[in-house]
Amino acid sequence: MSQTLNVSTLLAVPLAPLLGSVLAGVFGTQFGGNWIGRRLSHTLTILGVFVAFVLSAMTLKSVALDGARLNETLYTWMVVGDLKMEVGFMIDGLTAMMMCVVTFVSLMVHIYTIGYMDEDEGYNRFFAYISLFTFSMLMLVMSNNMLQLFFGWEAVGLVSYLLIGFWFNKPTAIFANMKAFLVNRVGDFGFILGIGLIAAFAGTLNYTEAFAKAGELSALTLPGTSWMLVTVICICLFIGAMGKSAQFPLHVWLPDSMEGPTPISALIHAATMVTAGIFMVARMSPLFELSETALNFIMVIGAITALFMGFLGIIQNDIKRVVAYSTLSQLGYMTVALGASAYSVAVFHLMTHAFFKALLFLGAGSVIMGMHHNQDIRWMGGVRKYMPITWITSLLGSLALIGTPFFAGFYSKDSIIEAVAESHLPAAGFAHFAVLAGVFVTAFYSFRMYFLVFHGKERYDQNPDAHHADPHDAHHDDHGHAEHHAPHESPWVVTVPLVLLAIPSVVIGFMTITPMLFGDFFKDAIFVNAEKHPVMEELAHAFHGPVAMAVHALSSAPFWLALAGVVLSWYMYMINPALPAALARIFKPLVVILENKYYLDWFNENVLARGARALGTGLWKVGDRALIDGLLVNGSWKLVGWVSGQVRKFQSGYLYHYALVMILGIFVLMTYFVWLNK
Repeated sequence: MSQTLNVSTLLAVPLAPLLGSVLAGVFGTQFGGNWIGRRLSHTLTILGVFVAFVLSAMTLKSVALDGARLNETLYTWMVVGDLKMEVGFMIDGLTAMMMCVVTFVSLMVHIYTIGYMDEDEGYNRFFAYISLFTFSMLMLVMSNNMLQLFFGWEAVGLVSYLLIGFWFNKPTAIFANMKAFLVNRVGDFGFILGIGLIAAFAGTLNYTEAFAKAGELSALTLPGTSWMLVTVICICLFIGAMGKSAQFPLHVWLPDSMEGPTPISALIHAATMVTAGIFMVARMSPLFELSETALNFIMVIGAITALFMGFLGIIQNDIKRVVAYSTLSQLGYMTVALGASAYSVAVFHLMTHAFFKALLFLGAGSVIMGMHHNQDIRWMGGVRKYMPITWITSLLGSLALIGTPFFAGFYSKDSIIEAVAESHLPAAGFAHFAVLAGVFVTAFYSFRMYFLVFHGKERYDQNPDAHHADPHDAHHDDHGHAEHHAPHESPWVVTVPLVLLAIPSVVIGFMTITPMLFGDFFKDAIFVNAEKHPVMEELAHAFHGPVAMAVHALSSAPFWLALAGVVLSWYMYMINPALPAALARIFKPLVVILENKYYLDWFNENVLARGARALGTGLWKVGDRALIDGLLVNGSWKLVGWVSGQVRKFQSGYLYHYALVMILGIFVLMTYFVWLNK
């Protein structure tokens, strides 16, 4: 059995999508003269991602079955003193899993895009962007050093900015991509501070070398303070994860990013980019294990995100925004697992979530197409009989999301809840309540959306404004005024990715929980201090196989909470539809708070933004104009002019004036020395 991996083969994984992106982005757009048409553009980009997926699957096989590993520097960019800035790959279980998730979901999105973006003028440009994103994400997860990690981190942020604002003539899209850009800069500031502290005190950016010095870092304090250096490093790194993985309060950009086309919602804002922060913390586990303060902070932030973002999903009517808030909540679950030192459980949920959440987003896009570009679930209903493939795949995705036993989401989500229950950190009590309550909330809003879209009375012909979504979505179908026609199933390029994503959404958890959580799959990729944080050992003692776990769950609190959420949503929206409106009137103050998203956007715009503007204006007027320009620059020449004007009065040109001044000067000096000698 081979124990090594071929570097040339690994290089082809990120470079194949990059080549497809360059060809489509240059020769398929006006920039390169539109030399290649739509068919060739999507063929080249899909081929590049397909090659990357096949090679990633082969790499995963070698890693999982043959025990193959690689940690090699490919290129040294520069050396500054003892600090080396390199490009290299680290291939282990964590990397191989992420490579397969990224390339498979990306491949499905590429195929899906053929149908979804068919009428859009920026067709080739869109394929170039999503293929470039795939390259960036692969460089991030395959890196063996923090410089390359940061390159991939910023590159996926750049492509996300381009894709959120893909329809650049739409004001809301431009506002959304600028919002995402600015919020992520806040997180990235903390992230680069953490990397800088590691470089300064460990003297290296290489993962292996930095982790080898973790013990030395744990003994240091931040200069000038009594704070543990490793705690400051970990919190700074996690602030970066808060921005990229949309954790409270840096989550505000993700719901607005739904202004972009639906395929990028599945690729970037559900399955891959937003999980980069989770991957990064898991990769840095040797450092995070040294700071319980950082772990408690992570757990609290994750718990707040998991529960309170779920509440916002309850009152959403845009089908994409419901799924977006679901993403925020599930990212909170992953973060809670990181705080409990259950890193493998977090990345396990990352993997299962990638499949069923991509499925739900693409299913939502299929509904939008079938409903003639209506996104408001209040004007849907009865879609099941018109769109059977979209219906069944969306149902499977929803069942996986709420943690139905035997589905993929059950194994990862239930493991997170159990891990938090076994954690002995001070924040574990609040976190356990949050993730447990979040089960009910998730089930309620997920099946609220499901019932309103696929069941009940048909309301699509009552929609007063069917064309309120994307510029792409503003196109009419082949029959003209589409809002007056019945829904229809999407073409095969849309439904095939739904089916292929539905399969792992059902079975991947059952198949992989044993090796990923209780085997050796992550043995050299994730480090846990079992003496201080024995969570995984306690989970292993209680685990008796995936079948026994699912059967036992039928009598557990999470299962009954999820069932209660489904039943309540069915009763409120199918049996007694007047009840939601009545409850909204009774709890109107609470509804107003939820509709305003806890007023965080208002706070950011009216306090932070205006405060920053007032500070900047004050620094400009007082600091720049008054002090620098007025006092230092203009004041200095005015002072020199005044002094010279006064001195000039003594330059009369008469000899007796000068003689008088000399005599007076001698008199003053003589008086001074006589006084000095007394």
